Amino acid sequence: MIYLNFRRIFVQSLCTATLLALLFATFSHAQPNSRKTANAISAIKESDIKRDLFALAGDHFRGREGGSLDELKASVWIADQLRAMGLQPAGDDGTFFQFFHIQRTRITETSRLQIGTHQLTHGQDAFLLAPAIASVDAPLVFVGKGTPEELAKVDIKGKAVALEFSGTAPVELSYRRFLFGTMARRAAELVKAGALAVIWISNADAQFYFDRWTTSLERGRYDLPGGPNTRIFSQAPTVWLPASALDWIKQPGQQFTNVVNVESFNYPSVNIVAKVPGTDPKLKDEYVLFSTHQDHDGVRRAVAGDSIWNGADDNASGCVATMAIGRAFAKQPGKRSALFVFHGAEERGLLGSRYYVEKPTVPKGSIVAVLNAEMIGRNAPDSACILGQQPPHRNSADLVNVALSANQSEAHFKLDTLWDKPEHPEGWYFRSDHLPYARANIPAIAFTTLLHPDYHTPKDEPERINTDKVTRIARWIYLTGWDVANRPQRVRVDEGFKLER
Repeated sequence: MIYLNFRRIFVQSLCTATLLALLFATFSHAQPNSRKTANAISAIKESDIKRDLFALAGDHFRGREGGSLDELKASVWIADQLRAMGLQPAGDDGTFFQFFHIQRTRITETSRLQIGTHQLTHGQDAFLLAPAIASVDAPLVFVGKGTPEELAKVDIKGKAVALEFSGTAPVELSYRRFLFGTMARRAAELVKAGALAVIWISNADAQFYFDRWTTSLERGRYDLPGGPNTRIFSQAPTVWLPASALDWIKQPGQQFTNVVNVESFNYPSVNIVAKVPGTDPKLKDEYVLFSTHQDHDGVRRAVAGDSIWNGADDNASGCVATMAIGRAFAKQPGKRSALFVFHGAEERGLLGSRYYVEKPTVPKGSIVAVLNAEMIGRNAPDSACILGQQPPHRNSADLVNVALSANQSEAHFKLDTLWDKPEHPEGWYFRSDHLPYARANIPAIAFTTLLHPDYHTPKDEPERINTDKVTRIARWIYLTGWDVANRPQRVRVDEGFKLER
């Protein structure tokens, strides 16, 4: 909590002194340092947020792809802004940076895929679902939608099996998760039954995701070095084709030839880390961590003539809000220190936050809470969501109550609670940088305004961001963090906290 500082109180009698002391104790707990808070919150300005947003999410940084020079250039720009605000470096070796390596495993350009007379190129007109070594030369059989009745009529052993995707997603899964999960599961079943390869042809619903989500398959898999996604193995290939392939894939007597080679290599990404030291001699060794990520998807396949996937909402909006919060703390530090971490390579699998939790630049036990900003600039002006608000995702009722109180008294957002439920089909709680901290039993929540149709498309441009909303959420996060930074006791981790997966 924040405490009001009275310069002097001259008392005329013991009764008056006692009464004033009681009033002071009560008021200071209920109304935390209102004058200093008001002065500091004024540092969070929409004009600054809009300027920074258009700079960071503009075409100059080319979408800030994790592990690219564009991400590194954007990171240097952010560090320069933090230095100019008066924040101190808190990365490695006295810098604002914590570099780490990410390992990429991808299909090589020498790989070859041919079906009948159709020469196909991975990343353009066909996609392999996993970068695995394979060499297959086998007859192709088309089995319709792959129903048990259709499969019973065909001997698939030793064959490459082609089938059209079908099915409706259950309520607990988004169509995207249903699509990828079904293709992987059904392919494994067909391979177990003797198929040497599986070729999926998109139906109308799957075609949307073929056009929109296959850019990640083109890039391959990413992980921290030695992580599970770095393993290179051999397996029967699973190929995904567009709906336009359905006519020619049905032709009988075709041969499937697939030679897949895989390569793996490392390159750098970076976390940007800054701090504002606290003012209390003891509490300054504890940290309130404001979290976000600076990377996005970079330059990819053009959609409507635009090949730069700018990531204005995802997550330049979170970055510029976090920068604004840094300005507020630089103007008026809290009792505890404020730590600001802009994570790299979040889109690659939360790699920057996973790395920081493994190798924090401050003692891990000194981090009292994590307030994560993830996509905070779209949808209805008065709507927002806290991830980690309710069990099993809630790991600190104390922290959630602080955020709810700040919203009720200041921000006044209508809070969506559906997206934080474990049965929500998007599994949104598990897709941002608060997660590694929560798994490490550090109180952690995320502030978000949720998905929208421009998510992970070139249409996520700065012109589409509601900068007034970003400003209001930045102030909400700031007030939550200011409370946590100044209260006498740390916010606690809920006893028995355990995520469902």
